[in-house]
Amino acid sequence: MPAPLAVTCGDPSGIGPELAARIARDGAPAPMVWIGDPRHLPATTRWQAVSSPLAPVPDGVLAVLPLPFAAAATPGQPDPANAAGTIAAIERAVALVQSGACSAVVTAPINKKALKDGAGFAFPGHTEFLAHLAGGAEVVMMLACPGLRVVPATIHIALSEVPRTLTADLLHRTIAITHAALRRDFGLSDPRIAVAGLNPHAGEGGAMGHEEGAFIAPLIRTLQARGMRVSGPLPADTMFHPAARARYDAAICMYHDQALIPIKTIDFAGGVNITLGLPFVRTSPDHGTAYDIAGQGVADPASMRAAMIMAWDMAQARG
Repeated sequence: MPAPLAVTCGDPSGIGPELAARIARDGAPAPMVWIGDPRHLPATTRWQAVSSPLAPVPDGVLAVLPLPFAAAATPGQPDPANAAGTIAAIERAVALVQSGACSAVVTAPINKKALKDGAGFAFPGHTEFLAHLAGGAEVVMMLACPGLRVVPATIHIALSEVPRTLTADLLHRTIAITHAALRRDFGLSDPRIAVAGLNPHAGEGGAMGHEEGAFIAPLIRTLQARGMRVSGPLPADTMFHPAARARYDAAICMYHDQALIPIKTIDFAGGVNITLGLPFVRTSPDHGTAYDIAGQGVADPASMRAAMIMAWDMAQARG
């Protein structure tokens, strides 16, 4: 039996536990083991505790590696008392993948404030924590769906801070990590990467900004001279229609919304968050804890299922 996916519980007051239960019930797209406290699963869940990720369970039954949490969970009401358990589930999933017992990590959504309040969580989010667990790996965030892959060079910062944060070095690292991941994780021997401009019309020759001429275009020319198939800087407003998307395998964007608006417009329910640059595969659904609908049994599992499929495919690509 191939090593299963290590699926974390996420915030137990969010929709993570019910998504795992529903996916197992309906037929998981890949072998999986769930890491969390069984008390946090919906009461109707068919689950079985296992001592090893490879232990077989009947069809429709959720394999659970039990991890006791400090408290029960009330849907929609995050409890800082469970912060340590949420963090421990992520750590255990990473350890299982690093040991070879699991093939990839799939993380359910977390509440960063609850983790900070309850356990002094010192990281902005999953991505930075996973990089820490991987020994300080340089990582970037990719959002992907069947029709588009996007990578923002800057992420969770104010728009006013983007011009100060965006540098040639940062952009170079982002492109390099993306290029390597497209080859290793997606099986593309010669990936095509499109780079957006920062300013409207990609600066229009300096009339609407100087960053394109100062360092974005020169960097692209340098990478092209090294044999990399990189194009740009391109006006972001014409990069995401179907004909434009057919010309590249991934788009490098300059800031958060420039990347996330197109992918959430194209495939809101099926987007997947991928951390590139880690020594192991990690994916996550591209949505949050959804406290407003947690416990009601109406959460859409499409993104979580897509995250599992992508994690499985990426793990197989790595061999």
